[in-house]
Amino acid sequence: MATILVLQHSVAGPGRLGATLRDHAFKLDIRKPMLPASEGGHELPDDLGDYQGIVLLGGPAQPDQDEPWILKELELIKEAQSRDLPMIGICLGHQLIGRALGGEVGRLDKPEWGFLNVDLTPPGQTDVLLAGVPWSCPQFQSHAYAVTKAPPGAQVLGKSALCANQIMRVGQRTVSFQFHFEADGNLLDYFRDTDADLIAEAGTSEAAFAADRQNKYEMFARVADRICVNLVTYAFTFNALTHA
Repeated sequence: MATILVLQHSVAGPGRLGATLRDHAFKLDIRKPMLPASEGGHELPDDLGDYQGIVLLGGPAQPDQDEPWILKELELIKEAQSRDLPMIGICLGHQLIGRALGGEVGRLDKPEWGFLNVDLTPPGQTDVLLAGVPWSCPQFQSHAYAVTKAPPGAQVLGKSALCANQIMRVGQRTVSFQFHFEADGNLLDYFRDTDADLIAEAGTSEAAFAADRQNKYEMFARVADRICVNLVTYAFTFNALTHA
């Protein structure tokens, strides 16, 4: 069975992306490198030879810091890129990929939180990984940091009003997202309950989020599921699943 390494940086797991990967016969090796072993943390692997790909999830850490686990992840990202190993980043994962591959990360003037529109750039409108994704649609945001300068050779596939790099592709098999397309209902509840400071700093409220969730969730979920299926179908190679 092909195994995907999932690096989890908070209580929030891989959500609908994890479910889609499992539905397509992938095994998930979920590790929590930012926690000590006494709190359920895991060591990062020294080698990526046993993995079919990597998923880097979001979390509250600052991507420009030099915590030991962040530095180790940056090295793993570089190794995965050199191996042409499929790699998906989400939120913090998106930022760490940007930093590791030669881009820049920094704090936004104003955080993004809630269902905000993401617009595809011209390259994004024709990228196979975004097939079936509307050129403008609501996606769930929860971040104060961003990739402020894309890595050399990267294509920016999506943007929002406050964040110029919402989706980027670096090479053939690395694609990352600032927004949380993986968020199912339980994950949205988690963000709502834990992001009080970020919600206030972004100038929104739980009441506004509840209204947006009522009006925008159906489209968000439909597009998010399409992104998950696209990634599993096109980002991860199929030969490992069919190898005798």
